[in-house]
Amino acid sequence: MFEKLKLLKNQYEQLCARMEMPETYADPALYARYERESRELAPIVEAYCAYERACASMEEALELMGDAEMKELAQEEYTAAKADKERLEQEIKILLLPKDPNDSKNVIMEIRGGVGGEEGMLFAADLFRMYSMYAESRGWRTEIANISETELGGIKEISFVIEGEGAYSRLKFEAGGHRVQRVPVTESGGRIHTSAATVAVLPEVEDIDFKLDMNELKIDTFRSSGAGGQHVNKTESAIRITHLPTGTVVECQDERSQYKNKDRALQILRAKLYEAEQARQNAELASQRRNQIGSGDRSERIRTYNFPQNRVTDHRLTGDNKNFNLQSIINGSLDELIDCLVTNDQAARLQAQAEE
Repeated sequence: MFEKLKLLKNQYEQLCARMEMPETYADPALYARYERESRELAPIVEAYCAYERACASMEEALELMGDAEMKELAQEEYTAAKADKERLEQEIKILLLPKDPNDSKNVIMEIRGGVGGEEGMLFAADLFRMYSMYAESRGWRTEIANISETELGGIKEISFVIEGEGAYSRLKFEAGGHRVQRVPVTESGGRIHTSAATVAVLPEVEDIDFKLDMNELKIDTFRSSGAGGQHVNKTESAIRITHLPTGTVVECQDERSQYKNKDRALQILRAKLYEAEQARQNAELASQRRNQIGSGDRSERIRTYNFPQNRVTDHRLTGDNKNFNLQSIINGSLDELIDCLVTNDQAARLQAQAEE
């Protein structure tokens, strides 16, 4: 590990030196590339330099322990430096874990009301509101691509895009089955019902990542409609794209412009096909990936929202870290929960790496 860290430190110093060269300044694309590469290496190099300083402090403290007058102070410095060294070593191991190439991308999310009829669809609407509020709190932009609503304000299904730096890295853990326990607004007897909704999470995929063959697509136009069949507009601006080889269908009708709807539908279709291709390629690695969080398995129940007890339980976590305040979560304060999932994911990958 430390040989690799020395190479990375040397690489970082070379990149910084190249960024100071006049020929680099004269080429904006080259400068941007060096700047991006150095920014990615900086956290690892900074942690490694801090680790080296902690090791040096330990050695200096050991030398001072031979002096009777300095022994007590030296012991304190040694203990503090040793704690820093151990903390930084763990931090470096995490920083060296393979990066998910999709982490920096925007995210495409789909929510569908599941079991529970109208209540499941009302819960789907609550989930969309939750993610929208979370995106807003982080300065991300949310744009609806397609939505099918009910008369009571529920959502049968919705596709939307969240644009922002690192959106996928945070929201990828949301994929799976979400269960709610509460008294539905449609329940006159006050009984608690259990309903569900499913969430799918896809990284936004560029054309350079996955090329679509336009000859394999069937593109239809139709009129956008809202809840109860009420027309949103009277022109055929909505788009339905079918990928003929796989039968995958994507609809987009939120924009009034047919061209914008087509672009967004192609974007979502590309992401779906890319995910399917990645799943096919990774099938043989399934046993190695079984502990990964946010695998996208829509049948897996990942979380329960218990309204009577004002508690959200994430079933992938254990101990005291698995329960959260429901009102905070449902109002978009997801960072504490997601931080726990990130830590859990890192621990699982470190364990898998140690077992290899």
